[in-house]
Amino acid sequence: MPPTYANGKICYIELPAVDIARSADFYAKVFNWQIRTRGDGRTAFDDAVGQVSGAWVTGRPASAPGLLVYIMVDDAAATVDAVVAHGGELVQPIGADAPEITARFRDPAGNIIGLYQQPTAT
Repeated sequence: MPPTYANGKICYIELPAVDIARSADFYAKVFNWQIRTRGDGRTAFDDAVGQVSGAWVTGRPASAPGLLVYIMVDDAAATVDAVVAHGGELVQPIGADAPEITARFRDPAGNIIGLYQQPTAT
């Protein structure tokens, strides 16, 4: 399925990285992002549903909130475990934004990223 094209949609993200290969490996293993080489030779990604793409950039400081991007996950607790297992660091545990199911982590380059789990219908 091709991405949704619409005015106002977030479509591309540049993530600061210290080691692009390490960051690409982290996001591929934790979130199943598809890693590819662009025509210009840069390492790029497509998110797990093919709706957002981007690339890693060096020479730019890691992002800290200010702008905070959240990645939707099926299971926040399992994703926190995967984040830590693959070199990330938990910086806000699940439950801090209750009743929302969220957490925040620092990736291998130091970027702070949020996790969001959609609550199940009751």
